[in-house]
Amino acid sequence: MEKPISEAVILMAGSGSRLVAGGHVLPKPLIQIAGRPVFSYLIDALQRAGIETVHIVTGRNRDELLKGLEPLVPGEMKLHPIHNPEWHKQNGISVLAARSHVTAPFFLTMGDHLFQPSIVDLLLREAKPTELNVAIDRKVDSIFDLDDAMKVQTHGDRVVRIGKDLPGYDAIDTGAFVCPLSFFDYLEQAKSRHAGSDCSLADGVSAMAKDEKVRAIDIGDGWWQDIDTPEMLAAAEKILGDSSNLLTPGPAAP
Repeated sequence: MEKPISEAVILMAGSGSRLVAGGHVLPKPLIQIAGRPVFSYLIDALQRAGIETVHIVTGRNRDELLKGLEPLVPGEMKLHPIHNPEWHKQNGISVLAARSHVTAPFFLTMGDHLFQPSIVDLLLREAKPTELNVAIDRKVDSIFDLDDAMKVQTHGDRVVRIGKDLPGYDAIDTGAFVCPLSFFDYLEQAKSRHAGSDCSLADGVSAMAKDEKVRAIDIGDGWWQDIDTPEMLAAAEKILGDSSNLLTPGPAAP
C-alpha cells in the first residue's frame, strides 16, 4: 500500500489585482464567503482527507496573510509558510519555491479555489504517486467564466494538451493536483526555456504531458469555483448561499 499523501502546497503569492480593482482589500484566501474565509473551507477538506502539513507560498502580502491564516488552521495540522521573493512572476515559480520543503508526492492547489470535499478525497484516493494527477471537469457548459478557464485536451485518462487558448478541448483544469517530486524538474525545464527565467504551472504540466505522464481524474458531479474576479466571487456566494452544506466535509479519512 502506498504511503498516504500528507503534505499540501497552496499558492498564495498572487496580488489578486482583479479583485482589488473591484474594491476588495483582503487577500483572496481571507475573503469571506457565506460567513467564512475561503481558506477555511479548503483547510476543512484537507484535514478530513488526512493532510498533516500545509505549505503556503506567499508573496508581497505575506504578513497580512499569515496573521489571518494562522487562526484558521487546527492545532493538529502544521502551517508552514514559504516566501517567494519572485512573487511577481508566474505561478510556476511559486511551485518551485516549495521544492526544498516537500519530501514526497503532494497535493497542490491555489488559495483562491473552493472545492467540494469529495473532489479532494477523490484526487488523493485515485492519484498515482509517480505521475502528475490533475482533477478535471468535463462539465464544460457549467463553467462560470469559460474564457478565463484553463482548458484541457485529453485522450482516455491522459492529459494531452493544456492552455487557456486551446482551440480544441474536452475538459477544464480545476486547479487541484497531486504532484510527484519529478514535477519540479519539468518546471525547471520550462523555466529554462523562457526569457527572464519564468514559467507557469501550465508550462510544467505541458512539459510532463509530452512524456505522457499526466493523468486526468474526472470530478464527475463535483463542484468547484475559483474567485479571480468580483463576478466569480458573486457566483460562488450565491451558490453557497443557496446550498449551505455544499462544502461540508464527509467523515474523516481513516
